[in-house]
Amino acid sequence: MTATTKHFMDYLESSIAKNWSSPALSDFDGNANYTYGEMAKTIARLHLLFAESGIAQGDKIALCGRNCANWAISFLAVTSYGGVAVSILPDFKAESVHALVNHSDAKLLFVGNSVWKELNTNEMPNLYGILSIENFELKDIKSEKLKLAHEQWDETFGARYANGFTVDDVKYTRFDMESPALINYTSGTTSDPKGVVVPWRSLSSNVQFGQDRIPNHAGWNMVSMLPLAHMFGLTFEFVYQLAGGCHVYFLSKTPSPQILMKAFAEVHPYMILTVPLVIEKIFKSKIFPALQKPLVRIMWNTPGLNLIVRKKVREQLMNAFGGELKYLIIGGAALNKEVEKCLHKIKFPYCIGYGMTECGPLIGYEDWFRFKQGSCGKIVHRNEIRIDSENEQKVVGEIMVKGENVMLGYYKNEEATKAIFTEDGWMRTGDLGVIDKQGNIFIRGRSKNMILGPSGQNIYPEEIEDKVNNLPYVIESVVVSRDNKLVALVYIDTEAIAKEQPEKNAAEIMEQNRLAVNKIMPGYCGISAFEIVKEEFEKTPKRSIKRFLYK
Repeated sequence: MTATTKHFMDYLESSIAKNWSSPALSDFDGNANYTYGEMAKTIARLHLLFAESGIAQGDKIALCGRNCANWAISFLAVTSYGGVAVSILPDFKAESVHALVNHSDAKLLFVGNSVWKELNTNEMPNLYGILSIENFELKDIKSEKLKLAHEQWDETFGARYANGFTVDDVKYTRFDMESPALINYTSGTTSDPKGVVVPWRSLSSNVQFGQDRIPNHAGWNMVSMLPLAHMFGLTFEFVYQLAGGCHVYFLSKTPSPQILMKAFAEVHPYMILTVPLVIEKIFKSKIFPALQKPLVRIMWNTPGLNLIVRKKVREQLMNAFGGELKYLIIGGAALNKEVEKCLHKIKFPYCIGYGMTECGPLIGYEDWFRFKQGSCGKIVHRNEIRIDSENEQKVVGEIMVKGENVMLGYYKNEEATKAIFTEDGWMRTGDLGVIDKQGNIFIRGRSKNMILGPSGQNIYPEEIEDKVNNLPYVIESVVVSRDNKLVALVYIDTEAIAKEQPEKNAAEIMEQNRLAVNKIMPGYCGISAFEIVKEEFEKTPKRSIKRFLYK
């Protein structure tokens, strides 16, 4: 640990003291609302429940439910008590939840109602009990000690804080930076679970970077829409926000465009964290069609007039996000280049971050006003980066990192931990890229997705897909290799085709697209066929395409 890393508990304790009566956590379109003081009181209540139930520091407590204020409070209660929070996505199948609860050695489980309905408690025999994440009621009891502690909860709390719970009672332990703060499972696989053990130094370093480079202020609003069981959403839509005294609104429902627009209009967030898919859909449905109008296109490319059009587009986009936006941070995958060019031209306050669960999550970031187009930022503070190639500026190689943000390893999986770290302590990211002289990171693709061309060329399907996705009527695509030939699977906008070109069939238009994209790609990246799929590609909870399903 470097001497400059500030413990997250320092941030939390200070923020609670400064913002005691200010709003902290709310369920959007829900009933739960907590000030910082009420949040701290509920954390203290849960601490007592843990202690009276026989939960010790270092014990694992699992959380599995949709985003809500009580999920957030449960997480803070577990970690500030000295337990290890185990975050499990509510989208996982029941058998996966059973397996991960058991694999993590969890003693308690906080669960959402929708998940609870599917669970079989007999499959998790080592739990002391299960509590509702919505209201902290007991769902299942295996420990008499827990049952008694829950029954006497109000009485015990009243006796402990006879004069009332005040800000002077908020004193959190600064746990060793190398000890685990949480375990985050990267998938619901039951055969070879990979629980990322995130130490306090990683969580603290990520929060400190946010406070240093993306400063926020008390009273600013935030919408939490990414899953809290993912490090991107957990760290930067929730934990880092509390460190600055912000007010976080949680979306418990699937963030459809209608729900998002309603939330942005009512909450007026200062920051939005999102994945490329969401931004690309907004541009394809709202921005690009307007820019294709003849007069607008002329004005867009005419010096002087283009400033008027770009200002108008910027204002429309800003209003769509609630009107108070200061940062649009995009992560999780590469952003479509045409969308990025447009954001850059209208001087929209965006940047593309780079990270992974194993780094809690940040690896790369740059302020939007210094951001180099096409990159994903520079290595963040207290970390190092290298490219595994003979020339990191010109020859693509695997990106490797080391430093404060890097995980301890995979829980009870020595083989996977050994495989991801080099002998000299660098962590392999599985991403391929280069770094320029200024330290900007450019990702070319995932090593596991790379296709070896017929003459030994390295083909990165993500780069081809970026071009394909800009073609008329293509919503999204996946490029695969079949019999040493590249095939583009495309999900298309059939309604737009029927409306705009009824005389042509979709296959004919896609063949025109294939010829067009092959003209701008190297010969070894030529697409042999476009194959239309009837449904949009299946996604992970963070809205990345499940590439492994498509061959």
